Amino acid sequence: PEALGIPLGTGEVWTAVWETRLDPETPGAPAPRAYLLEHDVLYDRDGIYGDAHGEFGDNLARYALLSRGAMQLCHALGFWPDVVHVHDWQTSLVPLYLNVLEHRSPLARAASVLTIHNLGYQGWFNKHQLPTTGLGWDQFHRFCLEAYDSINLLKAGIYNATLVSTVSPRYAQEIQTWEGGEGLDGVLRDRGTDVIGILNGIDDSIWNPATDPHIAATYSAEDLSGKRLCKAALQREMGLEERPDVPLLGLISRLATQKGIDILAGALDHILSLDVQLVVLGSGERWAEDLFSRIAGSSDRFRVYVGMNEGLAHRIEAGADLFLMPSRYEPCGLNQLYSQRYGTLPVVRAVGGLDDTVENNVTGFKFEEMSSMALGNTVAWAVHLYRADPAYFRTMQLRAMKKNSGWAQAARQYEALYRLAISRRTGRPF
Repeated sequence: PEALGIPLGTGEVWTAVWETRLDPETPGAPAPRAYLLEHDVLYDRDGIYGDAHGEFGDNLARYALLSRGAMQLCHALGFWPDVVHVHDWQTSLVPLYLNVLEHRSPLARAASVLTIHNLGYQGWFNKHQLPTTGLGWDQFHRFCLEAYDSINLLKAGIYNATLVSTVSPRYAQEIQTWEGGEGLDGVLRDRGTDVIGILNGIDDSIWNPATDPHIAATYSAEDLSGKRLCKAALQREMGLEERPDVPLLGLISRLATQKGIDILAGALDHILSLDVQLVVLGSGERWAEDLFSRIAGSSDRFRVYVGMNEGLAHRIEAGADLFLMPSRYEPCGLNQLYSQRYGTLPVVRAVGGLDDTVENNVTGFKFEEMSSMALGNTVAWAVHLYRADPAYFRTMQLRAMKKNSGWAQAARQYEALYRLAISRRTGRPF
């Protein structure tokens, strides 16, 4: 590794820089290079953002170092990018640094794109920590870092980035409303058409039922017979009665109110009365873990695995008939895309990326109201369709499986976004 000095606060921090090369997606293409900063005092932790005791108290220093380090590395390499693409509050200082600290350097020409994955996390800090960033108090105002007499990094990023993107078109609209704006709706409305939504894609080399090594049998839209074997195998693995006729429901989620786990809890009696089986995989809020574990101990139709298990996640996607996602808000969501790829029809609340990616009664089922009744009634409709019209249910499965949810379309949209950002930054077409 090479040593790199990075300004932090009023001093300088020395880090080690590691270079690695990634496998190119296209055979014969040059291998992309990635650089990693090593600083054990700040980064050698059990958690990324915090631990069981809460967020790390020095997070502002940790992410200021990462942000300044990226630019210092550009100087060290003599690499002057056209676009710098940053994500969430952790790197929201970068657009501000480009505008304030790099305005006389070759980096000044670089456009910046800030992608918001979840507006609920904004990077709030006490204003007295401002010197840690290396910025002056002239940046502590309502159109930059200041919010309610505190530091809000995401707000500064939104105001300073050339363009702002989110991970679905619907979420880009929702975050500009009072209900979905998490206190920053006015800031985002100030940016107007500079806020653009682009749907995430999925890695269809990993999430592919035709090649998945984690599942009992592979299958495709041309031959669904393997899906029946996956269902039977999942029932056996989870200790459920092996019944091909019973609708098998799956849920893989953080067990939290944001994910609608509370309305699922309220709908469980109704759902289980429909003669279905339900498998839950996830961890999160203690009340939900305890409740689901208790119900699983007394029900022959409900099973829960508290924790995360990558192989089991694949087997649930392959073995279930329906997949539940009753989220309060969902910037994009990926599990509904995995489910569609595996012919497992998603039952989702019509918010964010879920609304963008699921067509009601075509590639899944949607409900609007955030209530146990709405969830239960929508599951009841899906279960009725499964039993009363299996041919149409199969048609829906095939439509879902044939959807193209890979990264190709998103990549084209990001290229257009980068070109727009460059033209905005430089004042000329790219």
